[in-house]
Amino acid sequence: MKITSVETFLTNAGLRNYLFIRLTTDTGINGVGEASLEWQEKTVHTLIDEWVAERILGVDPFDIETVIGGMIRDQYQGGSTVMTAISGVEIAFWDIIGKTCGQPVYKLLGGRCHERLEAYANGWYGGARTPEEYAEAARNAVNRGYNALKFDPFGTAWKEMSRHEMDETESLVATVRDAVGDNIELMIEVHGRLSVGSAIEMGRRLEKYRPAWYEEPVSPNSLDLLTEVKKALPFPIAAGERLYTLEDFYRFTAMRAADIVQMDPAHCGGLLVTKKIAAMAEAQDIKVSPHCSIGPVALCAALHVDWSTPNVMIQENFGDYDIPWRHDLVFGWNPVKKGEYALPEKPGLGIELNTALCAKHPYKKNSFPSLWDERWLKDFTQNK
Repeated sequence: MKITSVETFLTNAGLRNYLFIRLTTDTGINGVGEASLEWQEKTVHTLIDEWVAERILGVDPFDIETVIGGMIRDQYQGGSTVMTAISGVEIAFWDIIGKTCGQPVYKLLGGRCHERLEAYANGWYGGARTPEEYAEAARNAVNRGYNALKFDPFGTAWKEMSRHEMDETESLVATVRDAVGDNIELMIEVHGRLSVGSAIEMGRRLEKYRPAWYEEPVSPNSLDLLTEVKKALPFPIAAGERLYTLEDFYRFTAMRAADIVQMDPAHCGGLLVTKKIAAMAEAQDIKVSPHCSIGPVALCAALHVDWSTPNVMIQENFGDYDIPWRHDLVFGWNPVKKGEYALPEKPGLGIELNTALCAKHPYKKNSFPSLWDERWLKDFTQNK
């Protein structure tokens, strides 16, 4: 079996541009992957056309260690852009492998490890600005079946927060906690905004609201600073979505810099590397919760890792709060219902790409806002 063609499909989905990949083999089997990356979709697209395609045409997609490992080695400089291009192809390889073997990918990655797999909602607070609006949105998410909600209550904060800004943040969290009660998990997203001092002070103020975790409280590359925050606070710290290499994650887990590792399969090298990272975390008694804030192919790929990985605790879901036609981009199965994920049953990833719909929604430049200006408040938290 050999790869004979590489196709890419760039489509706008409101907040983000999604970049999908479809590989076809000489046996007629195709596989889909996703290489979406905020602000850099066209750059990733160029990398696939000018470098990745030449590396994979004519290769056997079963040779993941050799082919993907060789690309990770040979790209030399590293970083999110090239690793996303490589990851998207690796995901498509697994789709082909599963279809060829007649098995869902999770069965090839170790088999089922969980009786059920819970989703946590992200994006549910779209359009909310006041505490009362956050409370209403949170209740609506719980009514949809979610028992865990993640949100960023920090506005456009950067490094240091004034007393007034801290009061506003605490008020949002307090109102959401009061709205959903004690049995709903709340994940507090910080997006790496704060200094160590502000992160610790804010964390101590939020302790009474029982966060399930405090995500990326400081710069994602500052593992020493992250460890300092972790040691100062009595609730779990989560991080890792903006690390991209196996070596980064080795240091991360060896330091026990956080309690939950959030590697992103669509950016860190694909599903096999994700499994290796999870194994390193497992050896340190660290849970994992793969990050996935992009499109439906990336989510379906992450789910196959989740079902087959013992130390996975929960999986992020943007799907219910994305564009209303998100589930039409792929067909085969809708993975989430009432806050839980369904077990994949079809061979491969279990989905096919709707290329006709992709063509109806062309790329839009800079559709994703900066998290540190008013567009974040105006656009990111606005229902689509």
